[in-house]
Amino acid sequence: MDIQIKKASSKDAQVLVNIYNKAFYEDYVKYGVCPGYGRSVSDMEKSIDEMPKYIACVDSNPVGAISVLKKSDGLYYIGALCVIPECQRKGIGRKLLEFIKKEYKDWKRIELVTPADKEKNINFYTKKCGFNIDYEEMDGSVKLYHFSLNKE
Repeated sequence: MDIQIKKASSKDAQVLVNIYNKAFYEDYVKYGVCPGYGRSVSDMEKSIDEMPKYIACVDSNPVGAISVLKKSDGLYYIGALCVIPECQRKGIGRKLLEFIKKEYKDWKRIELVTPADKEKNINFYTKKCGFNIDYEEMDGSVKLYHFSLNKE
């Protein structure tokens, strides 16, 4: 499978909204709210300016995305890493994460958050990508795990 990754621009806002809506629909249904689901195109355009986003395409079809924010020297935060359901478990998420590690060569630590009851996310980050769970917290009624990956 040939996966191409490109940096998103404001022209890609609708494409990103479509990816996020497909990828985060299950979370929206489960939790009643999901920051990645149901965004407007104008909100996504603003978000692209604030936090760089990259789109993964397979055969020119957009199937996943990752957003990254530099918080301080060597510290990066992944705001969203998502792949549409029909394309999950094919290495796309891992390829997006590896892309970020190559694109931001000065990274020393990467952090992210995911719901604590999302077992497939937890397995992906810990077993496939080497992240550690640092701590948990509640966001309303949703328990979240905070993950980190330190450069060796």
